[in-house]
Amino acid sequence: RYSNACRIKLISTSENSDEFTTKIMGTNEHKDASNIQRIIETQCTKLVGVEAKNMTPTPYLCGGMLQTVYCTSIGLKKDEQSNVTYDRETITMSDNGTISIDWYPKRTNDPCTTPIALIMPGLGGSSYEYHIRCMVKVLASGNVGYRVAVMNHRGSGRTPLTSSKLYNGYDTDDFRDFTQHIVDNNPGVPIVAMGYSMGANLLTKYLGEVGNVTPFVAAVSICCPFDTEIAGRSLDAHTLLNDRLFQPNLVATIKRVFKRNMDVIKAGAIPYDIDAIMKAKRMSELDNLITAKTYGHKDCWTYYKAASSTKYVDAIRTPYLALNSMDDPITPYEGIPIEKFRNNPFTALALAKHGGHLGFFTGLSPKIWYLHPVKEFFDALVVAKTGLVIE
Repeated sequence: RYSNACRIKLISTSENSDEFTTKIMGTNEHKDASNIQRIIETQCTKLVGVEAKNMTPTPYLCGGMLQTVYCTSIGLKKDEQSNVTYDRETITMSDNGTISIDWYPKRTNDPCTTPIALIMPGLGGSSYEYHIRCMVKVLASGNVGYRVAVMNHRGSGRTPLTSSKLYNGYDTDDFRDFTQHIVDNNPGVPIVAMGYSMGANLLTKYLGEVGNVTPFVAAVSICCPFDTEIAGRSLDAHTLLNDRLFQPNLVATIKRVFKRNMDVIKAGAIPYDIDAIMKAKRMSELDNLITAKTYGHKDCWTYYKAASSTKYVDAIRTPYLALNSMDDPITPYEGIPIEKFRNNPFTALALAKHGGHLGFFTGLSPKIWYLHPVKEFFDALVVAKTGLVIE
């Protein structure tokens, strides 16, 4: 009974959509492409079909807090599943800021038709995180693997900060430039995208902003906060783990960026209160002092409300799969716009009973559950859109 209760719940619309069929299929014929739910149920058997393995949590990681803490604790773990060596590229943004792109297996300047997968980490994250390295390796595997490009935000993942603007959960400009860079240098190549946590929020917001003019064949979000005001208040609550683990780690990450790049930040047009930033103890304080000030918001709460991707879900016209857990302590279930997923034929929500934040560990020896289902989803949409044979 417990195992059955851990089945993934798929939330989407079962209504046929001519818009979906025309946009996704083009001239290809596919009888099961009338909405995203139909494709998932018939083509993604590892997610909800006959091959699906329930997201039954590792016995000693049975709650969302434990899943989240374990995920945080193994961030730098190295094993065969995560053994990747990146090929780095750096690109300059319109304001002279810098982001880095870590390619796997490697980037190439030669014409190549292999599909590309873009990945955007969350707040304080980078291509070096264990769950991202595992995802990269799975995406690159198989008879037809993806070339994977992980975007490292300004100042993260050993990326130099060359302008005073820091990354945040509101501004999609860097991801937009990153995507355009990939598209321009790989014309006609199928591209998919995925984001984690804050990166998932930016990806969702971007997909709603571009609407029909989407460069992606498919997209996946992992633990998207959707309503960042709800997520912000949950993270700001005084709990043992918030006060002793989550808040100190996130705050320390932002402060390290400031300390390493003090001269660049001070040379910018915005007069940050450096002393107050260095004394801050919580992310809400830092967002008051940095992000809200950068974008002209009254305080962090008005910034969180403006940054929420919830209001963009209706406008998404890219096949989009969101994976969230009901026991996520950082991006609560209450912030997920369930009804929007029921009404948009381009979107689906895979909801796990357990999984925590970016965890989803299953088995006696913890393994990340979603790796192969995500690849299967991407494969199904690439096949549907292009007719490419992926075995």
